[in-house]
Amino acid sequence: MTRSELLLEIGTEEIPAGFVTPALESLSDLVVKTLRSAGIGHGTVETFATPRRLILRIADVEPAQASREVEKTGPPVGSAYDEKGNPTKAAIGFARSQGLDVSELVVVKTPRGEQVAVRRIEEGRSTVEVLSEALPGLMEKISFPKTMRWMDLDVRFARPVHWIVALLDGQVIPFSFGNVQSGALTRGHRFTHPESFRITSLDHLKTELERRSVIIDSEARKQAIKEKADELAAREGLHALEDSELLDEVTFLVESPHPIMGEFPVDFLELPASILVTCMKKHQRYFSVQDAEGRIKNWFIAVNNTPVKDTEVSVRGHQRVLKARLEDARFYFLEDRKEPLINRLEALKGVVFHSKLGTAYEKVERFTALARKLSELLAPDRVSEVERAALLCKCDLETGIVYELPELQGIIGSYYARMDGELETVATAVREHYLPAHAGDDLPDGIVGSLVSVADRMDTIVGCFSVGLVPTGAADPYALRRNALGIIQILINLDQPIDLEWLVREASALLASKRARPESDVLADVMDFIRTRFVNFHTSKDFPLDVVEAAVRARFDDPVDARRRVEALYEWKLRDDFDAIVIGFK
Repeated sequence: MTRSELLLEIGTEEIPAGFVTPALESLSDLVVKTLRSAGIGHGTVETFATPRRLILRIADVEPAQASREVEKTGPPVGSAYDEKGNPTKAAIGFARSQGLDVSELVVVKTPRGEQVAVRRIEEGRSTVEVLSEALPGLMEKISFPKTMRWMDLDVRFARPVHWIVALLDGQVIPFSFGNVQSGALTRGHRFTHPESFRITSLDHLKTELERRSVIIDSEARKQAIKEKADELAAREGLHALEDSELLDEVTFLVESPHPIMGEFPVDFLELPASILVTCMKKHQRYFSVQDAEGRIKNWFIAVNNTPVKDTEVSVRGHQRVLKARLEDARFYFLEDRKEPLINRLEALKGVVFHSKLGTAYEKVERFTALARKLSELLAPDRVSEVERAALLCKCDLETGIVYELPELQGIIGSYYARMDGELETVATAVREHYLPAHAGDDLPDGIVGSLVSVADRMDTIVGCFSVGLVPTGAADPYALRRNALGIIQILINLDQPIDLEWLVREASALLASKRARPESDVLADVMDFIRTRFVNFHTSKDFPLDVVEAAVRARFDDPVDARRRVEALYEWKLRDDFDAIVIGFK
């Protein structure tokens, strides 16, 4: 049976960059599952994308389902034939319902005994027919963070769909989605080659789109951006700041990358480097430029989606927009510096952390007290530093810079604390108390930041459990799972024994006025919640589930001690005589 190439291209308005990669994975998964459930074999799967198109190509797709024998059972043999072996009305009626003569019935053995049945060969449907029915519904199931409707159509997608290419070995798979009919016509670059043209295969599509200023391979676009950015920076003896997150985003903002380099007034370098970099990245999607010592310079790299006819005109446009952004940042920075960071603590009284848990100021009071207790236990010589860092760590939420650039919370607070003459350990802790911010992120280096981070997270967890804000299923709006995992990682990293149940009780006592559930229930639920996160974390690190469960079921009151028991038990399990020892022990 000759196998064919399946090619699907969905052409749209520009899809947000962050939507694209998950959408490709979803599209691939949906089509593969459709083929599998239909019994249609296939080969390798490839996906490609630009801001305006999602492309799926599957090799070696079978042209049709295989024929199969279908068996349909009817009444028991005792009811289907009389004593003389003649068919009864039950048998005759069953045969008629299947469109057969009663003589064509067969007897089969089933778990319920012998029954009459019919057997027929069911011809497989063509792959084109199967996909024609499946693709419209499948397209609407593609996973996007948000979808939209357009015109008066009853379909949803990330952005309005303008064309669909659906081919099996060059033959159109006919279907419609909204007001768009599938076909073999695609389009080139929106501005330089907007006209439609016909294609027959993925290779043909790649070739023709490259001629029309579209590179569908995202890795090729990414490499082109990086190489050109490095080349532009090198002309000034500099290099582009490596930022994989920004590079990934820009890759899905353009179909044809054309980087250019510009500069901004040197006096803006008086601003902290973090402000400059974040302003260029978040507002403009520009790459920052550094010298050999890692200092940010007054240059930037922008990536255009079209060839630049007059570089000077394009650069001036980018420079004008960036200058306005940096002027705003400088204004906020200068306003922020009119008073020390600690003076903003009072303003947190007007910021609601949660309606059931009070203001941000109340939260700071609680976890400052908890951090002090932790420090008295684990770092008695650092109590004053821990307390000061806890009081300062949320103050930058009331600064103009963080209001303008929320990504800088903690970072700008640390910078302002340092400018105010705070101890270096305190200033560093203001930034580190947000760590780890996500899976795989760094942990706080210092004991001060570690203790403030643990106290802040524990207050959030116990607070939410105290008022009934418990995670359910995948829903975790207050990131309690991430906070619990952060506590576990930080405590293990500190490698100091601590009674976790004591810590939960202390946090609960500070929340007594807010508590809406029995304290015993809160304590039990929080301990079980953290224990579950401990198990999940260690099984993700390749420790066997039975080993981790055995270690924590014996006792779970100290994450450091539990970690050591997991490691010790795992080492014992690897011994050749482990099974014999266990049998002897039992």
